[in-house]
Amino acid sequence: MHIVSIDSSSHLASIALAADDTIIAESLFSANKALSARLLPELERMLATAGLTVGSIDLFACAVGPGSFTGVRAGVATIQGLALATGKPCVGFSTLALVAMNFPLSSLPVCPMLDARKNEVYAALYDCSSPLPSPVIPDCVMGPEAFLDKLLATTDTPIILAGDGALRYNEVISGRLGGRALFAPSFLNVGHAANGAFLALHAHRSGQDLEPGRLLPVYLRPSETEYAKLDSQKTRQSRCF
Repeated sequence: MHIVSIDSSSHLASIALAADDTIIAESLFSANKALSARLLPELERMLATAGLTVGSIDLFACAVGPGSFTGVRAGVATIQGLALATGKPCVGFSTLALVAMNFPLSSLPVCPMLDARKNEVYAALYDCSSPLPSPVIPDCVMGPEAFLDKLLATTDTPIILAGDGALRYNEVISGRLGGRALFAPSFLNVGHAANGAFLALHAHRSGQDLEPGRLLPVYLRPSETEYAKLDSQKTRQSRCF
């Protein structure tokens, strides 16, 4: 089975090609403002290099969030379009699970933490003692202090922390967890589409394939546009009274 996997949910985008559980190629590049226009050309280049075509792909997959609203939308739309055009299934995987995939067979729990802005983090806790991560605390969004309270109530072991949220709130985390906080090296702070291909293969074998229209972003909170609409509605309502 040939798989295309995309992660465009953070500042570093990646695309991977896999044949079952063997990675054929992976490309990593900056997720700048031209991200949407770059995804397809980069994928076409990789396919050509590997001697494949879009029609050769059996499963399309991408990170569905949480993460950058623009980046997640770009990845989901690209995978939806490819799956729809080829009539092939697609699957989505968590951005946080993707970061946790950097620590397979770890005896310690792994906490991926991404900067969600607005003084909040996207975070979760995963058991990574098996090749694929298993959620202990599901993906959520909240202030870093509140999430650290959840961690302290869940486990008393040292915890591996990874992601740009762990970097931003390093002092807060260290102050609450002390020596139990083990910060991942910088190269393990971002997810890789190659690992997403393994998540996608597992999802496919578990019968979790989706039709393109059912592949949806997972934002965990309203976007800036939705916040603006809510503020506008509140303003209009206040004028009515």
